[in-house]
Amino acid sequence: MIINGKGGGNTKTGLVFEGKTDLATFLNSKIGYEVKNDEIFFEDKLVARVFKKNSFYSVFLKELNIDWKESISKRLLPDDCIFVLLNNTLFIIECKFQQVEGSVDEKLQTCDFKKKQYQKLLSKANIDVEYIYLLSDWFKNPKYKDVLDYIISVNCHFYFEYIPLARLGLPVPENKPNA
Repeated sequence: MIINGKGGGNTKTGLVFEGKTDLATFLNSKIGYEVKNDEIFFEDKLVARVFKKNSFYSVFLKELNIDWKESISKRLLPDDCIFVLLNNTLFIIECKFQQVEGSVDEKLQTCDFKKKQYQKLLSKANIDVEYIYLLSDWFKNPKYKDVLDYIISVNCHFYFEYIPLARLGLPVPENKPNA
């Protein structure tokens, strides 16, 4: 990420790391996508739903008739999550941005536990769960190698600055030349 700069060439095919832009806002700005309430349409076809923090519980779990207290002892509040209808998968997306040393370092080590908690919550609905960190370039520092290796070893995922839409199972807009 370039501080006070512009993003790279992948802005059309993935989610660019921007601390102030959430998933719904980003997708709504892409050609072919439209977000209405929590529903994501691509070329007028419903492809996914997006939830942040408490709406995961108050909307999504409520619609599924899932009482979180029956499965887990404490609520987890996702930065963003997207339920992709095409692959029946809920992607939990946690954004971690650092420019100085801090407590985020240790939070990266909790992905396995959190993913398992979300899996317990959604097991009754037979929905798959993927856990993805969207990281700033700060975490490319070699001192994070062990933590990043751990994330992979527990079948969680991370991307720097950008998550490919195709990784989520979402349609990728065609690149159209500027008129």
